[in-house]
Amino acid sequence: MRTLLAICLVLLGLNGASAADIKLLTAGAFKFVAMELVPAFERETGHKVIIENDTAGGLAKRIADGEAFDVAVLPPAALSPLVTSGKVVDGSTKPLAKVGIGVAIRKGAPLPDIKDVEAFKRTLLAARAIAYIDPAAGGTSGIYLAQLFDKMGIGAKLKPKSVLVPGGLVADRVVRGEAEIGLQQASEILAVPGATLVGPIPAAVQSYTIYAGGIGTAAHEPAAARALLATLSGSAASAVLKAKGMEAP
Repeated sequence: MRTLLAICLVLLGLNGASAADIKLLTAGAFKFVAMELVPAFERETGHKVIIENDTAGGLAKRIADGEAFDVAVLPPAALSPLVTSGKVVDGSTKPLAKVGIGVAIRKGAPLPDIKDVEAFKRTLLAARAIAYIDPAAGGTSGIYLAQLFDKMGIGAKLKPKSVLVPGGLVADRVVRGEAEIGLQQASEILAVPGATLVGPIPAAVQSYTIYAGGIGTAAHEPAAARALLATLSGSAASAVLKAKGMEAP
């Protein structure tokens, strides 16, 4: 009878021995989608998900240096080398989301003109200070924006008034008054109380960050990791992506 009960508990996911601790490493904006989806996953499976967030470059280095994990969410450009080097299971990767760069201001501040590239350029040049992720930290948006400013011919003029954020939420610096304008993925701006998302940067200079997930080759709980990745890429994620300012890939 005890054996039969144990089997039933395992099948129902109620046996403590079947529960797993899953380490999820997620870059940038996808953190907020994961935080929304994970509680239901934990209730349904009994697993516990530990979410750790860093820049794409930061996570790629941590993984390359040997950090253990079950699931990693990174842009494909950072994820693919980890597949090649054997850190991520070949064939396990799935596209999860995409998001563009947005413009943040402090709530209640006048809306800047970003209707086209020239207006966006004038707004940046007129701003007292602008904040974005420090390219040296490996953040996707920061690397792109630094290159964009140089292409627009305003990189040298913006450099003295740039607030370079090593990681985290750029709009926090705007809310605190350290910068007049913040530039980061739209989903991360929406996560900051006191910040307003003006809108995306002009389409002609927009850059979308794609996020994809993969399972670690040294995952402690590969079955649970596969279940988590299925949830992050499943139908329930669609509504969450939209609410968080992201799109399906």
